[in-house]
Amino acid sequence: MSVVVIGLSHRSAPVELRERFAFDQSRIPEALAALRAAGLATEATILSTCNRVEIYAATTLAPDAAFVEFKKFLIAHHAYDGALGDELYTIAEPHSLQHLFKVAAGLDSMVIGETEIFGQLKAAYELAFTHKHTGARLNKAFQRAFNVAKHIRTATNIQRGSVSVMSAAVELAEKIFTTLAEHEVLVIGAGETSEKTARALQSRGVQRITVTNRSPERATALAAELAARTVPWEHWPEEFERIDIAISSTAATKAILDRATLEPLMRRRQHRPLLLIDIAVPRDIDPTVSELDNVYLYNVDDLQSIANEYLSLRQEEVARCEQIIAEKVAALLSANRPTAFQVNI
Repeated sequence: MSVVVIGLSHRSAPVELRERFAFDQSRIPEALAALRAAGLATEATILSTCNRVEIYAATTLAPDAAFVEFKKFLIAHHAYDGALGDELYTIAEPHSLQHLFKVAAGLDSMVIGETEIFGQLKAAYELAFTHKHTGARLNKAFQRAFNVAKHIRTATNIQRGSVSVMSAAVELAEKIFTTLAEHEVLVIGAGETSEKTARALQSRGVQRITVTNRSPERATALAAELAARTVPWEHWPEEFERIDIAISSTAATKAILDRATLEPLMRRRQHRPLLLIDIAVPRDIDPTVSELDNVYLYNVDDLQSIANEYLSLRQEEVARCEQIIAEKVAALLSANRPTAFQVNI
């Protein structure tokens, strides 16, 4: 049995393709059960974020055969009818383990060294573990990946500079508006990404934040922590007359803001510049809104240019991290025996 990885990420596919393959978090256990029932994997974990969709699996199939079947599964599961080539990558052991370790450590992220992916990967593993879709091989691999990621954070300087997509988004806002203290921000969505973005904005001087969310309780809770105001979900478009920046990160399956909705709002705000940062996948904001005058729309892929500015600061550290990972993967493989493994989540 070997560990394999199949997926697509910001490195291989644009956001418009990634959003087609994104998994609804509530349906991931069902998808994992389907994978195992079809005989494709004995163990499996699915990681689905704004920047990547990946299946980690322990399988008895030969890698080439497994990848053919996994590709069919992804296409069928998402009812995808377009062409799919190099955007979908396949990785066999031992490189699959190296990839897992790199992802956990933030070395494969849009912003090298960011830490949010660690929590996302841990949550994906815990979901699979809780529903009994992991076993000895993936348990050991993921636990070791988490340990290595923590070691890299303390033993290297990989986190120098901007270390998250959220902070990169804030730096983009500072490039549009010289100072953020004078501008009002609307945060659409009260999840973890929205919370971190709002805190990053406050650290750069933002004083007026409005929060909206489909669940009013979550919006109220986040607003209380941020000393922000809330607005009911059904009324958030009305806020566009007063705000300058909107950052959206919801779990919506289709756009919540389109050109037809925004165009009259821009007239009401007398066409003052409006910065829209869409960090959701699937995207919250229809890309055609960027055709409107004085509307500046950026999605998660656009943040890559900001991330690249910091890559040179970390390049030397990347080499150190990769050496650590190579050593840890070799140790894992050499110690890999079919014995029970104690799991601690």
